[in-house]
Amino acid sequence: MAKKSSQFWALLLFSIGVFMAQLDNGIISSALTTINRYYEVTDNWGAWGITIYTLGLAISLPIVGKLSDRYGRKKLFAIEIALFGLGSTLVAVSPSFGFYLAARFIQALGGGGIFIIGNSHILSTVEPDKQAKYLGLLGAMNGVAAVLGPNIGSFLLDLTGNWHILFLINVPIAIVLLVLAFMKLEESADPTPGRLDLLGTVLLSFAILSIMYGLTNIDIDFWASFRRLEVSGFLGAGIVLFVALMLYESALERKENSDPILPVHLIRQPRFLMVLLIGALSGGILAGMIFIPAFTENVLGISAEKSGYWMTPLALAAGIGAGMGGILVSKRGPIFAVLVSGLIAAIGFALFPLWIEMKWQFVVSSMIAGVGIGVILGAPLNILVTEGLRSDKGSALASLSLLRQVGMTIAPTIYAGFIARGYANLGNLFKTDFQEVLQANVAQASLSKEALGELAQIGQRMAAGSGAVNADQMNQMVGSIQDPGLRDVVVRSAAEMTKRAAENGYGGLYWSAAILGVLIIGATLILVPLRQKAAVAHEGETG
Repeated sequence: MAKKSSQFWALLLFSIGVFMAQLDNGIISSALTTINRYYEVTDNWGAWGITIYTLGLAISLPIVGKLSDRYGRKKLFAIEIALFGLGSTLVAVSPSFGFYLAARFIQALGGGGIFIIGNSHILSTVEPDKQAKYLGLLGAMNGVAAVLGPNIGSFLLDLTGNWHILFLINVPIAIVLLVLAFMKLEESADPTPGRLDLLGTVLLSFAILSIMYGLTNIDIDFWASFRRLEVSGFLGAGIVLFVALMLYESALERKENSDPILPVHLIRQPRFLMVLLIGALSGGILAGMIFIPAFTENVLGISAEKSGYWMTPLALAAGIGAGMGGILVSKRGPIFAVLVSGLIAAIGFALFPLWIEMKWQFVVSSMIAGVGIGVILGAPLNILVTEGLRSDKGSALASLSLLRQVGMTIAPTIYAGFIARGYANLGNLFKTDFQEVLQANVAQASLSKEALGELAQIGQRMAAGSGAVNADQMNQMVGSIQDPGLRDVVVRSAAEMTKRAAENGYGGLYWSAAILGVLIIGATLILVPLRQKAAVAHEGETG
């Protein structure tokens, strides 16, 4: 085991590296519009700045995990930091949009493995009784950075007016980390014999690229998306490549002095696969955070400029939750921690449609959800996925992170579908509820006789039209109203209809997130006997 001073430096450097890499993943969202204008590209093309980063992360995760096991975490950490710093520099000085996308891909190749390397280094060098606490701290840094990214990006953009600074600030940090890594980090590795599996690496890269690209092309009409070639074609190609990879890796694993890129022996274990499923579900819950600013804007009436800051309570709670996760793992074990995480997250997100009417209720609910998210971000799943492993810790952690990334890619499309359906029902809400809301608002307003007369005329027109009014008719109605007081009442009534549509849409979204929390509980209960069976088998092999 490593010395205390070495553990301190490892934890410090990995924490800063994880925070920097994850912060950059969210910080760009605040500058997308500015970057699109700078390069004169459409919003659809501009979104590729995020998409290409996601694809790079997905490709780098399993490869970096394997390479860190084989060649050493210190070396790979230095390479990852150097790549991330280089990518950040190239993004900031990109002369064209194509160059900018290539630089973002290099950034992702560097940033994707830092969290994996940090976790596997801790699991290989730190005493078992301290691992959960340290993993919880890394998870806290990862979660807080992901949520604070857009806020920090907005602040720096407002302060400097220059989007390049969002990436240039990474460069001095990367240089310091690189120097300190060579000076202070101890090497750790799970050395394996045999040549590096280059063909498997290529197959794995293209399989992941194809699947992730197909997933990113899924739009709001979820099931209809699969009829498009850019979804079903790439998903199908990815699955075919993955099956071919499994066959090749299985054959390679039977040979002496071989080192397959894919941990086939782990994938055959039901316990390992169940942990990966829980990881994917946790990614789906994490994706619910993306819609917090839009929720506060459309349901609570917070201005768009300030809506991003309302993620702060959830971010702070996620950091606290990650620390709690480490403590729970140390005291009660990883299974208990995951069960608690699923329960708390489910309660927090269920409060969104059930309880929230005022801003203080939102703060309480989002903090509860944040604690649940934070617990599962840190130690418990990392402990479970590497349980009983003497080698391949990096590969196991990378597999978990990849499945979490898959969950974070699929879930936003499903969530956005609920929001779209909520607003699509706006016309029906006008037909069923508008008159009742309008009458209630009129009763509270002090309208003049002229306004009441004009209102009576509006009622006659509505009655002539079967008593129904849709959104377009409402806009025409507002434009024709002469009395300012009456116009304000009608506009306020229409805004309430829009708010109800938003509440319906976001209600479906956060009910879905709550259900994912329940599914995590169910999957964890299924994992318990699988874990016990695997432990008995392991004892039999070593006994």
